[in-house]
Amino acid sequence: MQSKIYSIVGDASFRKFYRLVLNNKNRKTRRVVALANKEKYKNIVAYSAINKFLRDNRIFTPKVFEQDHKKGLMVMEDFGDLTYHKILLKEKNKLPIYKKLVDLLLKIQKIQPKKKVRAMANKVHSINKYSIKYLHQESDLFFDWYLSLFLNQKKVLRIKKNMKKILSKLYSKLNFPNSYFVHRDYHVLNLMKVGNRIGVIDCQDALIGNPAYDLASLIDDVRIKTSKKLKDKIYNYYLTKTFKIHKFNKKNFLQDYNILSIQRNLKIIGIFSRLFKRDKKNNYLKLIPYAWQLLEMRMTSKIFLELKKVLDSNIPEKLRKKIIY
Repeated sequence: MQSKIYSIVGDASFRKFYRLVLNNKNRKTRRVVALANKEKYKNIVAYSAINKFLRDNRIFTPKVFEQDHKKGLMVMEDFGDLTYHKILLKEKNKLPIYKKLVDLLLKIQKIQPKKKVRAMANKVHSINKYSIKYLHQESDLFFDWYLSLFLNQKKVLRIKKNMKKILSKLYSKLNFPNSYFVHRDYHVLNLMKVGNRIGVIDCQDALIGNPAYDLASLIDDVRIKTSKKLKDKIYNYYLTKTFKIHKFNKKNFLQDYNILSIQRNLKIIGIFSRLFKRDKKNNYLKLIPYAWQLLEMRMTSKIFLELKKVLDSNIPEKLRKKIIY
């Protein structure tokens, strides 16, 4: 048996990926090998446990064949390279594709989440609830990494203290209970076209939380620019499909959606700044101006007046558009 191994372009994590091609007579078998130098528990144990949980509930995730937590090694099914990001970039009529991705999200949201899920070698992973503490931990990245790129520490701390009070009020206004499986990165780079099926990857950060979170991840995705008109159509399609299921209050759900979209984009701006400053990955900086556009688009309700005032008075438009620091 002959074999070849190729490096695969990685993501924003500490992982490295390789494609292993095994030649056995006239048959080729492909596998993806993932190596995690850091955060081994999350990238190996949590990943394989949540993957298996989703597969058991008929969600198409890569099958994990082998894992070694201590070595940070995992061998799994190869879904290829065709992401829905690539597909959507080439497609003019994007709505039918997004409808399929929303249908899959609804299927995921029908799953009854478990607090504990089992990985290989009988390891158990706990899926936590998306508390206000978690929301703050994520939005704190905005202050700790983004603001520190161009403001002194004293000013950063002052803005952080003020904004955290405002964000606390907003997070306390969330209406829907934390009772849904939340992928936490449900966007078009983590959704793969595998034949006639949609494959879901990168689920290791999953929590139990608000149903609006993954919808905001999909629609207000910083990695692909879409019009406000298309975003509204995708959002309304979700409502028409899920209203029959959850019987929720549309006004309350929209408020949750806007709050979580804002929280997520604050987090993303912080993460991309950290990738630049700590990890020397500069290519993510170019996405920050669009993340600002998404923030501004969702801060139109009266409940965001305080937040908008603080941001507008401290971060001028020229800084929001800046991609080199």
